[in-house]
Amino acid sequence: MGKRILIVDDAAFMRMMIRDILTKNGYEVVGEAQDGIQAIERYKELQPDLVTMDITMPEMDGITALKEIRKVDANAKVIMCSAMGQQAMVIDAIQAGAKDFIVKPFQADRVIEAIKKTIG
Repeated sequence: MGKRILIVDDAAFMRMMIRDILTKNGYEVVGEAQDGIQAIERYKELQPDLVTMDITMPEMDGITALKEIRKVDANAKVIMCSAMGQQAMVIDAIQAGAKDFIVKPFQADRVIEAIKKTIG
């Protein structure tokens, strides 16, 4: 049984890129969300093994969504995705319970390394 992953990013092409990396490496993408509010709903509905969460999104940012998801499930495994130069936000995310972070533009090997480290 492949590990089930939820992808959260407001940019469709970013979701497509990460979906591509994940599926090529044997992971199952069970859903996508384009903002933090959708991310929480999808998490409750799908109960994925892992979430890749963009930090900067409209409606609700990734760190707020991470905190809300962890209220629903204290064991939630979330990896944050951020653009270059968002170090302060990354620290906030780790303190809020993110397991790891990956920097955009995505490098396939780094994405897979972070996921394997988090869920095997």
